[in-house]
Amino acid sequence: MNIFFARTFAVALVLTLTATGLWAAGAEEEPAAAAENKYVTDPSTGKVVTAPEYGGTLTYVWKEEPAGPDVVVSGPWAGVYVDGVSEKLAMGDWATLRDKWDFKFLNVPANTIGALAESWSQPDPLTYIVKVRQGVHWHDKAPMNGRELTAKDIEYNYHRVLGMGSGFTERSEFASSFQGMQFESITATDQWTVVFKLEELNLGALAAILDGNLARIYPPEVIKEHGDVTDWRNLVGTGPMMLTDWTRGSSVTWEKNPDYWRYDEKYPQNRLPYIDRLRALIMPEPATYLAALRTGKVDYIGPNGETQIRSLDQIESLQRTNPELVIYFFTTYSTSSFGPNVQLPPFDDIRVRKAMQMALDLETINNAYYKGYADIVPQGIVNRGMIEVVTQFEEWPEEVKKVFDYDPAGAEALLDGAGYPRGADGMRFKAVLTHLERYDLNYVQLAVSYWKNIGIDVEIDVQPAAAFGPSRKEGDFDMISVEAAGIWFPLPMTARYTTGITWNSSNVNDPVYEAMFEAGHAATTLEEQNRIAGELNQYAIEKFWLIWGGAAPQYFAVQPWIIGFDGDTMLGAGQRNAVFTRLWIDQDLKEAIAR
Repeated sequence: MNIFFARTFAVALVLTLTATGLWAAGAEEEPAAAAENKYVTDPSTGKVVTAPEYGGTLTYVWKEEPAGPDVVVSGPWAGVYVDGVSEKLAMGDWATLRDKWDFKFLNVPANTIGALAESWSQPDPLTYIVKVRQGVHWHDKAPMNGRELTAKDIEYNYHRVLGMGSGFTERSEFASSFQGMQFESITATDQWTVVFKLEELNLGALAAILDGNLARIYPPEVIKEHGDVTDWRNLVGTGPMMLTDWTRGSSVTWEKNPDYWRYDEKYPQNRLPYIDRLRALIMPEPATYLAALRTGKVDYIGPNGETQIRSLDQIESLQRTNPELVIYFFTTYSTSSFGPNVQLPPFDDIRVRKAMQMALDLETINNAYYKGYADIVPQGIVNRGMIEVVTQFEEWPEEVKKVFDYDPAGAEALLDGAGYPRGADGMRFKAVLTHLERYDLNYVQLAVSYWKNIGIDVEIDVQPAAAFGPSRKEGDFDMISVEAAGIWFPLPMTARYTTGITWNSSNVNDPVYEAMFEAGHAATTLEEQNRIAGELNQYAIEKFWLIWGGAAPQYFAVQPWIIGFDGDTMLGAGQRNAVFTRLWIDQDLKEAIAR
C-alpha cells in the first residue's frame, strides 16, 4: 500500500453483540452451518458473517440536504444524493484487505479499480487514455430508456464540467478537483475510448479524471432538454440505485436498479445491489435520530450521513439502552479547527493568531469533553498520517511548538504587544465566528469560553451549508470553522490557501505561498511534488493561518442485522451510497431482535 495513505493513527472499536451472543459466536469460529452456506468468511476482514442475501430496506440519517442533485450546478455536496445513481470512472476496490486500507477516508486509495472505465493508460506525460466499459446501460427511464453508455457520454460530461465543448464554454465554479489543470482537449476517439490531453504536466490529473468531485456522469439527453439536472425527477444514471422520491425536509428514497451491471468484488458470483431500497431520513435533531436508532427505525448513523455522534456520553447511553448496536469510533480529519481571516484586523497580526492558539487548553478539552479519544497532536492542512509528506510535530521549530502549549498569560502578553489591551468591560475586541451547522457546536462554545478568558469576545454565527459556502468563498467572515488535517492528495490539499478558489478558509493572499504552489504544479515527479506540498503545509503552520482544535473522534452506530459493514465511509470522493449497495440485511436476526 502507498505509504501516503497509512492509517497509523486510526482506531476502530467494535462492541460485541452482547444481547444476542450471535456476534461473539461468529467471531470465535465458523459455525457448522457454514457448510450449508449460512455463513461466509469476509475475505477483506477474515470475519465470519451470515451469507449475503437480497431484499429489504436500509435506512440511514442525513442532517441537511444539498440544493439539488446536479454537482455541476450545486457543488460537490450534491453528490451525496447522486451517488449510487450517477457513477464515476473509478472507485476503490471493496475487496481490499482492511489492514491495508480501511475506507474511512475521503480519497480513492492506491488500489483503484474501474467503474465506468474498464481501464486507463498514460502513453506520455500529457495524455491519458480511458477505455469505457462496454455493456453498461443507462436506467430504463426516459429519455435514456436503457441505452448503452458510450465514450461520447463521457466526453460530454467533462466538456460540461470544464467548459471545453459540446456547447459548454465556461468551467464549473465547483471544479476544485481540477484546480490548476488545463486540458488541450478531451475527445471520444471511438465508441469506447476517451483521450484526455493536458496542456502541461499535472500529477494530480488522473485522480481528478477518475474520481474528482465533479467527475460524475450525467445523462446528456436530460441536460440538452432541461439545461441541467437540478430537478431530481429528471435524474437518470447507470448506477445500482434509482432516485425515486425526494421529499424536502423529510426523506429521500432510492430503488434498486434490477439491470445493474456490477458484481460484488468480495463475492463475485453476486450481482449488486443486495438491498431493494435505500432511504435517507432528514433528521437534524440528535434526540430525534437517536430515538429512531434505539427503536430500530434507523439502521445506520455515521459520517456517511454527516450526523456524526461526537459525544461519548451519547455512545455510552446507546450502549446501555441498546447493547446489541455495533459501534465503531476513529479519528480522521479535524472539523474542530478555525480559520482567521488574515486579511482583516485583528487577525492580520500573527501575534493575535498565536494568542488564540495559546488560549486553547486542548489537553483538558480532550480529557473532559472527548474522554481522551480525540487526536490533539498539532497538525496543518495536510494530515500527519502522510508521513512522507508532512513534517511531524516533534520536528517543528521549538518557537512554533510552544505556541500549542496552553499559556493564557503568554497569550495576554501577545495581545497587549499587538495593541489590543483590555477595555473597561475586560474585553480586547469582538469577532464573529462563522460556523457550519453540521460541525460540533458544543466544542466551538468551549473554544469561545477560552478566548473570553483572555479578553476576546467571539459571537457564533451558525450557518447552513447553503450560506456557509458563499461566506467562505467571498471572504465574508472574521473567523470561520474549517476542516484541517485533511486526507486527500497532498498538493490539492495545500490549494486551500491559494487565491481564486471557493474554499480559502483563512482568506490568504500570500505571493510566496502562491509561487511555491505553482512550483508544486510544475513538478515532474511525485516525490518532488510531495516535497513541495510538505513545505507548503509547514509554511502555513508557521504563519498560523490555522487555529488547531484537534481531530474529534467520530462514531458509527449500526444495527446488528446490517452485514458486511466494517466502519467503511466511502469508496472514493463522495462515493458514500456505494458502500450501502454492498451491504445486506440479515432478516432472521432483525426479526429475532424485533421480537
